[in-house]
Amino acid sequence: MKRSRKKQQMTVYLDPDLFKAVSDTATRRRQSGSLVVETALSVFFSPEEGTGQAALTRRLDRVDKRLSRLERDTGITVETLAQFIRFWMIMTPALPESSAAAARAQAAERYEGFIEALGRRLATGRRLYEDVLPPDAQVSASTTVAFCVEF
Repeated sequence: MKRSRKKQQMTVYLDPDLFKAVSDTATRRRQSGSLVVETALSVFFSPEEGTGQAALTRRLDRVDKRLSRLERDTGITVETLAQFIRFWMIMTPALPESSAAAARAQAAERYEGFIEALGRRLATGRRLYEDVLPPDAQVSASTTVAFCVEF
C-alpha cells in the first residue's frame, strides 16, 4: 500500500457493531484501528486486479457464478436431449424391413442438414436456451425437468 508523507485526518461515525469489528481486528493483529480502517478502505477502492483477500474473494465469486451458470446450462441441455429422445422413441413407429434402406438414406440426409443448421446456429453465438430462459434465471434440476415436460 502506497502511503503519502503526510496523512490527512477524517472523523467518521461508525455503527457500534462495525466499530467493535474494527477494534477486535486491530487488537488481534496488533495494529492501530486507523491502519485497519485505512487498509479496508484501500482494498474497497482498489481495482479488480488488486491483490489481497478481497480481490481473491471477488474472483472466486465470479468463478462461482460462472460455474452455477454452466451447471444450469448443462442441466437444461441434458434434460432437453432426454426429453427429445423420449418423445422421438414414443412417437416413431418401427419401420418394416422393406423400407429400411430408404429410411437410412433419408436419415443420413436429414442428419447432414441438422449438422449444417447446428453449425449456423453456433456461428451466430446465440444459444437456444437463451431464447427460452433469461441468462440470470436460477434453475434447479427439478425446475428444468418440469419445464421440459410442460414444453
